[in-house]
Amino acid sequence: MHRRSLLMTMAAAGLAPGLGRAAPASDALGRAAHPGEATGQSAKLHALFDRFVQEQLQRNPEAATSLGLDHGALAPLKSRLSDVSMAADAKDRRDNAARIAALRTIDRGSLSGVDVASYDTVLYELQLIQAGYDAFDYNGGSLQTPYVVSQLVGTYHDAPDFLDTQHEIKTAADAEAYIARLDAIPRSMDQELERIRHDSGAGVVPPDFVIDKTLIQMKSFLDTPAEKATLVASLVRRSKAAGLTGDYAGRASDIYTRQILPALSRQADHFRDARTHAVHTAGVARLPKGGDYYALSLKSYTTSSMSPSEIHQTGLRLVAELSSGIDTLLRAQNFTQGSVGARLAALAANPAYIYPDTDAGKDTLIADLNGKVRVVQGKLPQYFGALPKATVEIRRVPKAIEAGSPGGYYQPGTLDGSRPGAYYINLRDTAEVPRWALPTLTFHESIPGHHLQLTLAQEMKDLPLIRKIVFFSGYGEGWALYAEQLAVEMGMYDDDPLGHIGQMQGALFRAVRLVVDTGMHAQGWSREQAVKYFVDTLGEKQTAAVTEVERYCVWPGQACSYMVGKLTWLRLRAQARAALGPKFDIRHFHDAGLLSGALPLDVLDRVIGQYVAAAKT
Repeated sequence: MHRRSLLMTMAAAGLAPGLGRAAPASDALGRAAHPGEATGQSAKLHALFDRFVQEQLQRNPEAATSLGLDHGALAPLKSRLSDVSMAADAKDRRDNAARIAALRTIDRGSLSGVDVASYDTVLYELQLIQAGYDAFDYNGGSLQTPYVVSQLVGTYHDAPDFLDTQHEIKTAADAEAYIARLDAIPRSMDQELERIRHDSGAGVVPPDFVIDKTLIQMKSFLDTPAEKATLVASLVRRSKAAGLTGDYAGRASDIYTRQILPALSRQADHFRDARTHAVHTAGVARLPKGGDYYALSLKSYTTSSMSPSEIHQTGLRLVAELSSGIDTLLRAQNFTQGSVGARLAALAANPAYIYPDTDAGKDTLIADLNGKVRVVQGKLPQYFGALPKATVEIRRVPKAIEAGSPGGYYQPGTLDGSRPGAYYINLRDTAEVPRWALPTLTFHESIPGHHLQLTLAQEMKDLPLIRKIVFFSGYGEGWALYAEQLAVEMGMYDDDPLGHIGQMQGALFRAVRLVVDTGMHAQGWSREQAVKYFVDTLGEKQTAAVTEVERYCVWPGQACSYMVGKLTWLRLRAQARAALGPKFDIRHFHDAGLLSGALPLDVLDRVIGQYVAAAKT
């Protein structure tokens, strides 16, 4: 799937459902007119935004599907996959430069209210994309990952889940569109292979352990018979449920065996050959202009001006502070023996804190989490002026896909609300997440975390579509991690001391990420050194630590966005409170930060500064 344009990260990051309008924002925001009523430079700005979105939807058909826009005039997009060729990369570079030039024709000084934040946000992102295009001749200049295909990215990895969970099948036309996309997968794989070979010639080859994991997953794909493959079984199952007739099983199986498997075999053959001369070095500093690549990738994910060295030192400081705080909490519960990491590991393995791994036990787990959400929902008016209209649903990850899914995630709905947003919890093995760690995961993914932030943005009628679909990891993941701490302040752990330990462990986990990510990519740490630090500090199992560390190897900088974003939210709140004194109202602070939509952290800083200045008068 196409992931190179940050303007279209909604396909990867997701959106909340649009179900009504949020409460009015604070007057301090100076809210602009509804886009449909805009005039002058504001109207020109919104017209440009609309054009950008339409161009990118044509470029990213998968995004149109994820947003629920692949119908009507855009119905042809439902039969297509993105062009991921090198020629498409070159066109993307030219088109992005043209968008920057077009946006610069706008007189920013004549804009007001949210239009100013929108202008700054889109220009910031376009310029960051262009910096990657201009600086790096591998993976199309993407700042998300230097590798075209790995254990985490690539058509073989993305297409099955995308088609199974995002591509709707209700009519014969939907099923035919699915078949057309199956038919396009081999082309995508061969386009990727062209780019992989180009990058290999430039010395951009994943580390040996990344290749090993990638080949394991490719082998699993290649060894799966057509009738059991997700790409085939999903179409068969859902077309039958829709009452559709036709030989979908035979047609899909034919494409799968005659076209898709051979294309994937060609990729696997390349990686087996590349494995013979791959290095074991984990970091990207070894790549062409690798130091520059990491610095810019870090900026892309965090939208912060912090250097790798500053982030590393911040991580070390936070690890020490949080470990000390957890030690105090553990001692208060009579857990005194061993290091903090060892005690956390022992606590996680204690059967007393694990739900029964039965259907009844899992039903109880979900019911308990729903209870937590109801309690925190009732506390929201004390902390937020604007409240989302859409409620969050907690669901179990479907058994058919739970083996390969993460522990928990928020899946946003479509723009029209036909598919609601939901927080999914993976219950393949209840021992993976003990009782005391579940509340903070729930607050992060649902309320007051991702669901609240994304839904508020989606429900705002005066935000242009381009602002509703953009996602900045520093802002969004930073908010969700801030929300974990906000839950403490909201009293959600007053009667749950072990849950508070779980919240602190979650914060420590993100602090460790700062150290490990910068350690590998900027400090010369080995994979093994990173894994050891992870296990020793957090008490994580070796297998879990390996998975995390290898993730950071192919997504350099992404793991830092959580804590860097949280620290920014906390800093801005402290500054606002100090500047406003008795005039400070946390509800107005949250409204100011959330009702302008997702922002780069530098732009968020300016927005909060404007809110503070207005609130003083």
